[in-house]
Formats: sequence, structure tokens, C-alpha cells
Amino acid sequence: MSILIDKNIKVLVQGLTGKEGLFHTEQMINYGTSIVGGVTPGKGGKTYLGVPVFNTVEEAVKNTGGNVSVIFVPSPFASDAILESIFANVEVIVCITEGIPVSDMIIIKHLLKEKKSCLIGPNCPGIISPEESKVGIMPNSVFRKKGKIGIISRSGTLTYEAADQIVKLGYGISTAVGIGGDSVIGMSIKEIMELFLEDQETECIVMIGEIGGKLEIEAAEWIKKLNNQKPIISFIAGQTAPKGRTMGHAGAIIEKKIETAQVKMNIMKESGIHIVKSPANIGMTVYEVLH
Repeated sequence: MSILIDKNIKVLVQGLTGKEGLFHTEQMINYGTSIVGGVTPGKGGKTYLGVPVFNTVEEAVKNTGGNVSVIFVPSPFASDAILESIFANVEVIVCITEGIPVSDMIIIKHLLKEKKSCLIGPNCPGIISPEESKVGIMPNSVFRKKGKIGIISRSGTLTYEAADQIVKLGYGISTAVGIGGDSVIGMSIKEIMELFLEDQETECIVMIGEIGGKLEIEAAEWIKKLNNQKPIISFIAGQTAPKGRTMGHAGAIIEKKIETAQVKMNIMKESGIHIVKSPANIGMTVYEVLH
């Protein structure tokens, strides 16, 4: 099993007709993802890449049975695009767009508690399950081999780097989830970790975190209380970052001592998580832990 997505999902692309939407939709189709519809207001009735376009998500869901959406809508309109999918009861919403205001995300986060949908992102590369499906922008070439290693990451490029190392050592990926680098996001590391721990096919989990926020600490403290048998390997980006400066991602800013890389790594180590000091050693650590 993979988590969140599989080969049976039906994907809607919000913002399909834009430059980014068209490029990545074509990549997803090439990967084998079932794209059943696009959503662009004012372009309903047209067809792009052989995919029918609708004016609203509600209309798209009604006509196609779409149950997953991926959002390539520009940032001023992206929060409305997320809300539209939530109210259409789309099961999994993946928002690639960056630059969504924190105030919008706080409203969305609050609303999600009462709704069926789960949100990945915003400002994320999406989800990929090799040999099954891809929702987002992860490179097809890296994620070719299905296997038993799950990846959760706050960083897009480090997700690809870790997967590449793991595959080169002969392992495969069950699912890789890029949760996004903003300070307020949909699903947390802990929530994705929970899905991986329940997934029978995932035998080892790689967690790529970064400075700022408490997502990794929350997950580590939760794991400490469990009788967890699956090995977890973690790398925290930003080990030399100065306090108070945003580093790359909006969420990567150290505001309190507990949000530094070193403190996070110490807490994780105490929770039985294997710590990797350099991103170059992620694959080798997976190999060592599983042998």
C-alpha cells in the first residue's frame, strides 16, 4: 500500500490551463496519473492535453468523480481554490502554490478540522507513489522504483536527493510526501508519520526537517510514547543558520531556542530516531539501519 494516493485516484488540476499547470499535468499524465479534469473559471467546455476543463471544482467533481485535486493557481487566488475543493469534499488537496498569506491559511486550517478533506502544502512539491501515481511536481525520473521506504519532507529538493540516494542503493520508495515549507500548512509531520506507521508496506521512514517551528519536535515526542518498531531516520536542514533570519522557506526561521537544528536533533535522538548530520549520508544511513 501507498499512503494518501494510489493508482485508482481521479485527479483534478486547478489552474490546468496556465503555463505551470500545463507543464506539470503533462508530466503527471506521463507518470501514469489519472487526470480526469481541469478547473479554470471562464474556460469550462474546453479541452487541454485531452483533459476536459470546468469552470468550478463542484462541476468537475460532479462530472468526473474527481477525488484528489492539485492546485497551480497564482497566490492571490490560491486560498479560494483550496476552499473550493474543501467545500466540494475533495478527499486529498495538494497545493503547490507559494506565497499564500498566513492569515488565509489560519482560516483554512481551522475549517479543515470540520471537513473531510486533508490538505498537503501549500508551497510543496506534492505526493508521489512509484508505479502508482503522482500528484504535484516531483521529478518522474527519480521516483521509478516502488519499495518500502517512506519519505516525509519540508524541503522539495532534499526529498529528491534522499530518494535518489535510496534508489541507487537498491531500495524503493513506498510514498514520498513533501508537506511544504510555510509556517502554517495542512497535514503535519506527525499526521503523515501516523499514516506511514499504519502502512504495512512501509518498513522504514525518512524524515527531512528544517529549522523553525515545532513540527519535528511534536512528531518526535509522539513517537517516544509509542512502541514503534519501524526505524526512523532524520536530517534537519539549517544546522548553521543564524537566529532570527528567514532561511529559504517562510517557516524556516528560528524564533526560540527549541526551534534550532541542534535542539531538534537532540530531542529526536532521545526519541530513538537515527540522526543524519549531512544530507549526503541519508541513503547510506538507511542502508546501515536496515542491515
